[in-house]
Amino acid sequence: MTYANPAPLGLFGFATTTFLLGMVNAGWFGDTSLPLVLAMAFVFGGVTQFCAGVLAAPRGDTFGFTAFCAFGAFWISWGLFDMYFAAHVPASFIGWYLFLWGLFTLVMGIGTLRTNLALFCTYLGAIFTFFLLAAGEWTGLAIFHQLGGYAGVVTGGIAFYLASALILDEVFSSDVLPLGLYKKPASSDGKMMALARAVHGVAPTVAPAISPAASGAD
Repeated sequence: MTYANPAPLGLFGFATTTFLLGMVNAGWFGDTSLPLVLAMAFVFGGVTQFCAGVLAAPRGDTFGFTAFCAFGAFWISWGLFDMYFAAHVPASFIGWYLFLWGLFTLVMGIGTLRTNLALFCTYLGAIFTFFLLAAGEWTGLAIFHQLGGYAGVVTGGIAFYLASALILDEVFSSDVLPLGLYKKPASSDGKMMALARAVHGVAPTVAPAISPAASGAD
């Protein structure tokens, strides 16, 4: 049985929500815009992205399962926090919350070093976003929040590009939008297998899992 690749869905959920919150943190829009970001965080960035992670599990995609489920849970937790608990939590502790998510993203980002440039840049941008926002909470300096917002906008844009590339490259069976593969897969099993291995190092069917560390190295 062949399973659809859930990565574009998860990436679009991550990309759009990150971009919207980034615009608020950068100061382009005020706090009155946050309710729409919260709605996106719950539905598209949260639940939908989490479901994409669950759909990655039958494909043997440990990296995709972990990444999408974790970041989906992040958006849900952030939405709940911002709606109900933000006023009662000290800024220093919020900084640790953001720092730990940045640390998680750093660990996951190491796994992208054998995948493709677009995915690596997405994680790199997310790392900067989390750490800058954490610094803003710890220091109270607005400049760190603003820089974190700009980093979020860039991160969301790169993730949107990556998701678009996966969709268009599969539909047209051609490199419509290049991913920046570190090493082209030697397999000739079709474009979908090449794309799947490029992103998470797995085949698009139920098969033995290929770890992200082996992506593009076969």
